[in-house]
Amino acid sequence: MALPATMKVLGLVLGIFLIILIGILSEISGEMLIRFAVSCKARSYGEVVQIAMGRTARVLSKICIIVNNAGVLIVYLIIIGNVMSGSVRHIGVFDQWLGQGFWDHRKLLVLVVMVVFLAPLCVLDRNDLLSMTSAASVALAVVFVVVCFAVAFIKLIEGKIEAPRMSPDFGSKMVILDLLVVIPIMTNAYVCHLNVQPIYNELEGRSPQKMNQVGRITTTFCVVVYASTAISGYLLFGKDTEGDVLTNFDRNLGIRFSTALNYIVRVGYILHLVLVFPVIHFSLRQTVDNLVFEGSAPLTKSKKRSLALTVILLVLIYIGSTMIPNIWTAFKFTGATTAVSLGFTFPALIALRISQQEASMSLSRVEKFLSRLMLILAVIVSIAGIIGNI
Repeated sequence: MALPATMKVLGLVLGIFLIILIGILSEISGEMLIRFAVSCKARSYGEVVQIAMGRTARVLSKICIIVNNAGVLIVYLIIIGNVMSGSVRHIGVFDQWLGQGFWDHRKLLVLVVMVVFLAPLCVLDRNDLLSMTSAASVALAVVFVVVCFAVAFIKLIEGKIEAPRMSPDFGSKMVILDLLVVIPIMTNAYVCHLNVQPIYNELEGRSPQKMNQVGRITTTFCVVVYASTAISGYLLFGKDTEGDVLTNFDRNLGIRFSTALNYIVRVGYILHLVLVFPVIHFSLRQTVDNLVFEGSAPLTKSKKRSLALTVILLVLIYIGSTMIPNIWTAFKFTGATTAVSLGFTFPALIALRISQQEASMSLSRVEKFLSRLMLILAVIVSIAGIIGNI
């Protein structure tokens, strides 16, 4: 929900260009990752990292996965709190439905959502059991995009939308730093590389070519959804677009059925987050277990260990959501550190190292150029993002 705010910084033209560019680079890095993982017979992200760069790099990659996934789940809880309980400048759904009272206390609401809705789904110990929640979450995300675009289109026809910024203010001394700080936020949206190998392992009639086809379709869908979300959200609220655009939907949109549409957007997206939360938690729990209990029996065969890890992780994530001020801060940090590492740094290093070790896996000139380009971009974005956060 931070993408519309990036348009406020970048302008529509550069913003859309970067969404497409980062999506393309992410897909290329994902294809390189699966190619070398299959050639090395690795069954996980960590395994192929270890084959290419050793055990220390594998441990570092696991730490990156843990920080990234935990950060994303913390962001989800922050968004749920923003929407249901409101924020400093915006009214929450519960405030509008029931008025102010103990029932709309932010920390209490998030805790109830976690215990009643999230915990039962997070206890599930098989990824395939979460396939239905994943499909439903995608459908709800599409509903959000369709409603936002429809409202923006109606307001555009009626002339109720202010002229959007098309490009950054290059006259500002801070514009370059702003650009480099915004890129990590976009990078977060495409970090799926740690799930590529598990999905490949469960693919029927699997092959790198088939997995690449799945990846390209998925990336195209993501680019369309992300661009649509960013454009429609920014068009609707312009310079008033918040870091979490959902909080903007507490006002009259200036069209018929505005109140109903506001509720559909906010409540629908909360349901989306509730359904996708356990999918990311599954990956987080598996990684923590592999790091802390390496060599132990699989998590599926130890119900007590699985339940204990689930409870501990949910408690820590809840505490994190009460301490981090907003999703903009969280996304800038994870995007500049773990997201670029998982999405670009590690895949590029894997490709370069294994291609040097195995003559049969040599890279073409274009692939070598893209790998080095991703490394350079990752370093620049990391340094700029960390400085910007500080």
